Amino acid sequence: MPSSKASQAKSLNALTPAYDSILELAPYQTGKPVEELTREYGVFDVVKLASNENPMGCSPKVTLAITEQLGELARYPDGNGYYLKQALSDFTNISIDCITLGNGSNDLLDILARSFVGSKDAIVYSQYGFVVYSMLAKMQGATGIEVPAQRFGHDLKAMRQAVADNANTKIVFIANPNNPTGTLLQSAELYDFVASVPSSVLVVLDEAYIEYSPESNNRALLDEFDNVVIVRTFSKAYGLAGLRVGYALSSPAVADLLNRIRQPFNVSRVGLAAAAAALADQSFISEVRQTNAGQMRWLEKQFDALGLAFIKSSANFIMVQIEEAAVINQALLEQGVIVRPLIGYGLEDWLRVTVGVAEENTRLIDTLKSILNAE
Repeated sequence: MPSSKASQAKSLNALTPAYDSILELAPYQTGKPVEELTREYGVFDVVKLASNENPMGCSPKVTLAITEQLGELARYPDGNGYYLKQALSDFTNISIDCITLGNGSNDLLDILARSFVGSKDAIVYSQYGFVVYSMLAKMQGATGIEVPAQRFGHDLKAMRQAVADNANTKIVFIANPNNPTGTLLQSAELYDFVASVPSSVLVVLDEAYIEYSPESNNRALLDEFDNVVIVRTFSKAYGLAGLRVGYALSSPAVADLLNRIRQPFNVSRVGLAAAAAALADQSFISEVRQTNAGQMRWLEKQFDALGLAFIKSSANFIMVQIEEAAVINQALLEQGVIVRPLIGYGLEDWLRVTVGVAEENTRLIDTLKSILNAE
């Protein structure tokens, strides 16, 4: 009979993570929920401008589509998501066999890493890029290569060199517009980059915020390059963050692989119906884009008046520089205004602010003024 110590050692070995890098992971920090702030500070009139959600909500057509599904909740969804895929096919002018559905775009980023990246491989991404990219490298036991940013955005020349210097690179992640900085790459820049990297390297364009900058739609890259994947979400402009629906556009061969890896029924019945309805109401998206642009300009003027530097953004959020940002963030929380501190990105003196509707933005600026004047 094995000794107690031997049993403990065996148990410990069984619980050892597959890769040591997993132990370096910190749980992803989401924007503070409204309910949590209410519990902590007893504040009930809360404005949440932390998670880049759509303050206008979703299309009225979505509500109707959800209602129609309520009597079918005991039934599994269509595992292939045929009707949503067909709607996306029509919308993007791409074959249905080039589409993969996900439980939000994060799910698809994870599926891509699990499908293509092993422990001897590398993932290239930009400094100040979406934090999940570095997390995926650690999850796979792979090498994460962070390329220094250029003016808070992607330095494609340096990223190209990083790929050339690392023959084991499997994926390059590019967020466009970028989160959290809001910077935007032009389509010509991206075309040149894709054309310059080996066809064995997958270039993943994370277009979670593309609806706010449709002029940089890079769908055409898929017609020429089999190593490009475009990942999008219904969580931002479409206002479906609570339902978790995303999609990837790729070559049929890549989509076939992703659909083998993804979990069955990874998008709910309600999510499929809501996303299809949201996609059909592009007039609502136009209104969202117009409202966001107007409120973005207003916030920029307010930050200018307060003497605060900011980064011009092509998304639905703006990054503003504030001395002692952590202190300011805490003061905002205590007064019921939630924004996103960026210390996790190495941006200690910056806050990311989601562009809200007029009333929310006014509340933010008024509260910020009172805090700054009290210092």
